[in-house]
Amino acid sequence: MLNTVDRIEVMGRLGRAMSDPTRARILERLLAGPAYPADLAASLDLSRSNVSNHLACLRGCGLVLTEPDGRRTRYAIADPHLSAALGELLRVVLDVRDGRECANPLCEVPGCTACEVGA
Repeated sequence: MLNTVDRIEVMGRLGRAMSDPTRARILERLLAGPAYPADLAASLDLSRSNVSNHLACLRGCGLVLTEPDGRRTRYAIADPHLSAALGELLRVVLDVRDGRECANPLCEVPGCTACEVGA
């Protein structure tokens, strides 16, 4: 179990990784699946060196990892659980922003008012 210092350090790494719009765009793209830096640069209209610098930061934050593929290196979200958590975090933040209630029929989150109404 993470202690408070570990949790704060992890939150800081997440914040640093996602605070930059370019890194956020790269992460959002990697949620769709692994990609090569050159392909990320082309699809996001960025320079290859810019993408490489941001990927190094994301790797240092522990959010992405490299997958050797012959002479090339592909990048991916570090763990499927992380992909699921980032996707859920995005969904929840957008729901809150747009005033939508929880639509998860299996939700067991304490304090979820939409779920408590049906209980």
